[in-house]
Amino acid sequence: MPSFTATAPGKIILFGEHAVVYGEPAIAVPVQVFQARAVVSPEISGSSGDIWIDAPDISLSADLKTLETDHALRAAVNEVVDDTDLDSAPACRIQITSTIPVASGLGSSAAISTALIRALSAFLGKQMTDEQISRAAFNIEKIHHGTPSGIDNSVIAFQQPVYYQKGTPLEFLTINNPFSILIASSGSPGDTRKAVAAVRENWLAEPERYNKIFSEIGSVARQARKLISPGEVQDLGPLMDHNHTLLQELGVSTPKLDHLAQAARNAGALGAKLSGGGLGGHLIAMVNDEPEAIRDILLEEGSDSVVLTTVGNLYSQ
Repeated sequence: MPSFTATAPGKIILFGEHAVVYGEPAIAVPVQVFQARAVVSPEISGSSGDIWIDAPDISLSADLKTLETDHALRAAVNEVVDDTDLDSAPACRIQITSTIPVASGLGSSAAISTALIRALSAFLGKQMTDEQISRAAFNIEKIHHGTPSGIDNSVIAFQQPVYYQKGTPLEFLTINNPFSILIASSGSPGDTRKAVAAVRENWLAEPERYNKIFSEIGSVARQARKLISPGEVQDLGPLMDHNHTLLQELGVSTPKLDHLAQAARNAGALGAKLSGGGLGGHLIAMVNDEPEAIRDILLEEGSDSVVLTTVGNLYSQ
């Protein structure tokens, strides 16, 4: 039996985080410069059902059965095995590696789940479709984040830019006019579960106020889609700035993210906003000319890493 390998990209949310949990639309794109990778290899001397997990990035090397039943990696394996008609999986070793920063708003957990599910289902001879993989990864996202929106697993499993709104068919976006984005770390990990819970608590306390913010964020995402489709991306920058202001009102930004956003604008970025759950994590800045100069400013102003990516046709590199 051969080994099977699968990869999955990271992601950035261009518009709509948090409001997407409350039924508003959001736009997200995969980022191939960040990758999770899973390799499933047979263990010839092992017994049926024996699965060993190696995940050096989190210092994990263990028999699957020794992990807690709600451990995300064990749950991801069970999602695949349960989807087949096998009583148990053949003995195998699963190695998981990732270049996606953890707790960064870049989709690390969804990418790892997606790569694992895709590789293991192929190893078992029951290759799952992108839709099945997305659905299974969403179940794992619940373990990580409590009440995820579903956007991370969707954009990562299908590896295409998406316009996502809960309860409506998934819409893929064709980006005919590529544009450049800088992804800058704030130096502090984000906490999506905590951010989502805090927003929900505040929404329950002040539903009218927060529904208004959600609605405005949704309006920004709709305007962005109207610009992206015909390729009028030069006007996306101000929408990013406005989206960041609304996320500040939700209470999910931080002084460091705000400082980096303003530094990027001052250096010539067309727009900048936090991306993901917030309370840390990453900033994205839309750039045109001289992205290196803006990158240098962000590093000088406290970002500990800045990566340039191009958002283009069907995928982001």
